[in-house]
Amino acid sequence: MTATPLSSSQGAGRAGDKIFSGAALAAGCLILAVLFGVALFLVVQAIPALTAPAAEIQGGAGFFAYIWPIVIGTLIAATIALVIATPIAIGVALFISHFAPRGLATSLGYVVDLLAAIPSVIYGAWGAAFLAKEISPAYNWLAENMGWLPIFQGPASATGKTILTAGIVLSVMVLPIITSLSREIFLQTPKLHEEAALALGATRWEMIKMSVLPFARPGIISAVMLGLGRALGETMAVALVLSSGALTASLITSGNQTIAAEIALNFPEASGLKVSTLIAAGLVLFVITLAVNMIARWIISRHKEFSGAN
Repeated sequence: MTATPLSSSQGAGRAGDKIFSGAALAAGCLILAVLFGVALFLVVQAIPALTAPAAEIQGGAGFFAYIWPIVIGTLIAATIALVIATPIAIGVALFISHFAPRGLATSLGYVVDLLAAIPSVIYGAWGAAFLAKEISPAYNWLAENMGWLPIFQGPASATGKTILTAGIVLSVMVLPIITSLSREIFLQTPKLHEEAALALGATRWEMIKMSVLPFARPGIISAVMLGLGRALGETMAVALVLSSGALTASLITSGNQTIAAEIALNFPEASGLKVSTLIAAGLVLFVITLAVNMIARWIISRHKEFSGAN
């Protein structure tokens, strides 16, 4: 009995589905295998630093005494970046998606996407050569007028290369990431919901507050967490902008350091136990990034009803 064209096409379709399903499964397994391999490498290479006598670790007080000031510096820089970038990014995304004329919105969207493609070393060079010098007088003013706050306690850095400057540069770097993702989520808001809110007499802002933002909340969280991941792992920009030193509460004095910049600056000349120490620092950053993503997924899962998570 000869096969009909219909049965042949169905058989080819089922074969294509199996091939695609197998390829997708293999890709997912490959990602997990790579993640496991990276984690295993970091753990194995970090064991000498974790088990070494405290006197042999940089600073002479053990690995955890060495790493915790750098962890705090990393979190400070990333927090500054998100505090500055998140409201600006959401505002720009709302303007592009709901307020700007079509032609202007398209042009702004291209500009935002272009900012995301600029290499980090360019941002770092801009921060070191221009921003740090221009913002130094503002640091002097903060030290003189608001020095009673620990975060603005002087003397201010004469070069402007502080953790606050690094945070500002990071905020510029994560701004296009948060803006682009938030804009796409805002545009996915069901038009029926927006039109229903306007039909009930809501203003444009009330419609955004009642329809767009609740729908986009999980997407905004995802965008912010992705920006946080970029800020936590940024290396060259921070290495160029930050004048590293001991941990300090003041944001306008020289000092503080991030894990990524610490590894980048010291790894080329490291040897022996110092290499293991830096890899152990990378393991700590790996764990922090993994924890941030897990927390983000948990938050999104709690707010996925009537949202872009669906």
